[in-house]
Amino acid sequence: MDTSIFLARLIGPIFAVIGVSLLLNREAYHAVAEEVLKGKALLYVFGAMALTGGLAIVLTHNVWVWGWPVIITLLGWLMVIRGSLRILLPEQVAALAVRTLARAPLLFPISGVVVIVLGAVLCWKGYA
Repeated sequence: MDTSIFLARLIGPIFAVIGVSLLLNREAYHAVAEEVLKGKALLYVFGAMALTGGLAIVLTHNVWVWGWPVIITLLGWLMVIRGSLRILLPEQVAALAVRTLARAPLLFPISGVVVIVLGAVLCWKGYA
């Protein structure tokens, strides 16, 4: 099986479920985000997990083509950047996240729609 197809089949359903959950459980996600930002250990652990997952994607799928597989590569690189920033600059990341949560009441619904669309595209490409 092609790596792009495998990763689309893996990431697509996860994104679809998370996206729907972001729409249905906005208050719960807000509470979880606030809790993570209070606990520096959680911020570090999630950073290490994002860095590890992102590197796994980038090392197996660093595909820069004009087409849908580049979505997977971009997600991998975004995870590498996000994880690195959480580990290297935890205080700044937490402060930015707190400001963003306070100013953006539509953050979770908009994020949910974006994640659902990405998940749907990846599911379509992986399973169709």
